[in-house]
Amino acid sequence: MKNKSLRRTLLITYISLLFITLIPSVYSVVVSQIHTKQYTQIISNVSTANRISSIAKNDIPAELWNIICGKKEIADGSQNEMLDEISSGLSQMLLTNKNAENYGKLQVAYRARTTLRRNVYMLISQMEQGSSVTQNEATLDEIRTITSLFSDIMQDFIVTEIESAYITNQSLRNTSIILTVIQIIITFLAIIISINSFITVSAAIQKPISDMENLSTKVAHGDLTARIDIPHVNELDTLAGNLNVMASQIDLLIKKNMEEQKNFQKAEMKALQAQITPHFLYNTFDTIVWLAEEEHTEEVVRITKAFSDFLRISLSRGHEWITISQELDHIKNYLTIQKIRYADILNYTIDADESLMEYKIIKLVLQPLVENAIYHGIKNKRGRGVLKVSIHYADESKQAITFTVEDNGAGFTEERLGQVRNELRTGAEDSEKLSSVYGLYNVNKKLKLYYGEQTEGIIIESTVGKGSKISFTIPIFIDVPYTGGSNV
Repeated sequence: MKNKSLRRTLLITYISLLFITLIPSVYSVVVSQIHTKQYTQIISNVSTANRISSIAKNDIPAELWNIICGKKEIADGSQNEMLDEISSGLSQMLLTNKNAENYGKLQVAYRARTTLRRNVYMLISQMEQGSSVTQNEATLDEIRTITSLFSDIMQDFIVTEIESAYITNQSLRNTSIILTVIQIIITFLAIIISINSFITVSAAIQKPISDMENLSTKVAHGDLTARIDIPHVNELDTLAGNLNVMASQIDLLIKKNMEEQKNFQKAEMKALQAQITPHFLYNTFDTIVWLAEEEHTEEVVRITKAFSDFLRISLSRGHEWITISQELDHIKNYLTIQKIRYADILNYTIDADESLMEYKIIKLVLQPLVENAIYHGIKNKRGRGVLKVSIHYADESKQAITFTVEDNGAGFTEERLGQVRNELRTGAEDSEKLSSVYGLYNVNKKLKLYYGEQTEGIIIESTVGKGSKISFTIPIFIDVPYTGGSNV
């Protein structure tokens, strides 16, 4: 009876020990699978984004250039397969991505992909119709611009995915802490039940969990070279291996992303150089020198401060979105400089609703319109010109904002107005013609890419000899929308 009772007690003891030992094992396996799935998806998304970004930015322009140069026949080109591969990658990521911010960026990328496909088809079509090399190169330059924007969006998407990996890593760290607490309780119970069970469980589980906790802590603090030895515990081997892979992949992706960011900053500077035309810089500096020689100290201070503020807002630390107030300050600085230069022919007024000042807008969309009004409108008429900038709600619903730049300059003939409107929609066959409205074209394309169907783009009204009115309407944004643009 006594032996039976002892045997029964031992049986209950071992069953109890087995049961409580399985608790952390099952928990760690479940958590391991969850995080493995998350990391696998992140790595898959980043890999896909890098691949289609490279195709868009490098392979497609190179393939089209070979066709233009005659190295390949149109029928032999693989541009359609490349476009299909980009579409497939985006569709796959849109189906699997549940992050709202990244989903928005992928939608912007999808629109850019649609624009890219349309331009590629347009290039092929005009080549089949016997277009000139100059025309083909102009269209290819447009395609390169679109592919560069697409690549920038993908790099921004990769950055956010890496941030998601960091958040998942934090969750893993918290899980390790919870698992450690559970293990401490189990260890305490194991001591009560059996000293032998305590030693076994401690040797088999405590050290691997502690190692994983230390690894997650090191990775969380930026030490991406840290690794963990595989513990040779079936329930923990997968988790430990994935932790090592995760740290290695994040380290590699961060290095790649840093290189891409350097390239992105170079592209930003090139874009800035395109915004601030050389003749504007030279004329501004010449004006400052002339005013200094004439000892007009106050005007030297005014124009120098305006020019400094103009450059500061143009750069805006690489941000794509600024407040309407900042955009308006940018215009005021520009007009201050131009007013000093063209005092005899230029007057301007600014009419803006003060309640709109804190809403967000894509930066540098008004200055090209104002510049166009001065150089192609007011300077081409006799006598003093008047320029007016207006910013108001589009209608009583107050869901959109209308920006208007008016001048009483030379205006467009009906024929030229029709040409300009067509160039804004499709680009110009002759690059020389497009250069006269290049600022308007860039603004219109930027509005379409960032606001999509929410804006009609630039609207031009003009009467020859009486002046022009250029306007656009955009939806109201308090916070920066999910479009790939940088936050302010």
